[in-house]
Amino acid sequence: MFPTLLILVGLFPGPRPPSALTGRDVLRAMHDRYAATWYHTLTFTQRNTATRPDGSEEHSTWLEYAGLPGRLRIEFLPADSGQGLLFVNDSQYVFRGDTLVSATAFVHPLMVLGFDVYFHPVERTAGRLEGLKFDLAGPVREDSWDGRSVYVVGARAGDLRTRQFWVDKERLVFVRLLEPGRRDSTRINDIRFNKYQPVGPGWLSAEVAFLENGRRVWLEEYAEIKTDVPLAPTLFDASKWKQTRAR
Repeated sequence: MFPTLLILVGLFPGPRPPSALTGRDVLRAMHDRYAATWYHTLTFTQRNTATRPDGSEEHSTWLEYAGLPGRLRIEFLPADSGQGLLFVNDSQYVFRGDTLVSATAFVHPLMVLGFDVYFHPVERTAGRLEGLKFDLAGPVREDSWDGRSVYVVGARAGDLRTRQFWVDKERLVFVRLLEPGRRDSTRINDIRFNKYQPVGPGWLSAEVAFLENGRRVWLEEYAEIKTDVPLAPTLFDASKWKQTRAR
C-alpha cells in the first residue's frame, strides 16, 4: 500500500505555492491600475521648510508644473529672480537670473515612481530604475507603513541601507524610497510621500518629507493643487524659460 501511495503522491503533488512577486510585477500592477485614468498635468504651490543641523528653519516657496510623463518645471519665488529647474527627457536644467547655468543627464526617481510609472511601458520604467541600481529581480517582501500594507522592492526585511522603494499594496502608489547618500554613502536618505489624497481616479501626495539618517532635513507641502489643466508645451522648453515663467 505504501509504495502505491508514494507513487500517487508523486503523480498528483497538489497545488503549488504561487511564485514570489518581483519588482517588475509590482510596476506592472501599478501601471495597469491607472494607465487609462491618471491625470496628465499637475500644478501646485510648494511651501518648503529646510531644517538646519542646529534645528533652525528656513522657508521658501516654489511654483511647480508637471506635464506627465517626464516633464517638471519648478520656479523659485519671487518669480523675477529667474531661478528654477526643469526636468525633461531624463535631463536636469538649472536656471539663475533667467540664464541656463547647467544641463546634465538625470533620471528623477521620484518622477519615475510617483508619476511616470502610470504612463510608460513597464520595461521602460524597469530599465530606468535598474539604471538607478534598484534590484527588481529579487523577491518582493510585504511590510507595513503608516498603518497600511506595503510592498518593499529591492531589500530584505531589516535592511534599510540598500536602495529600495515601497508601494502601498491596496492603492498601488509609491510611498517611500531609501538609498545611500549620494555624496556620503554612510548616510541614508529616506524620502516619504505622505498625506495622499484622491484626485479623480488617481492620487496625489500633498506632503513629501526628506530625512537623512532619521532626521528631517526638508519638507514640501503642496497647496492650490490642480490637475488636467492645459499647459503649454513651451513651459518645458529650456530655450523659452524666461518668456514662460510667472511674472
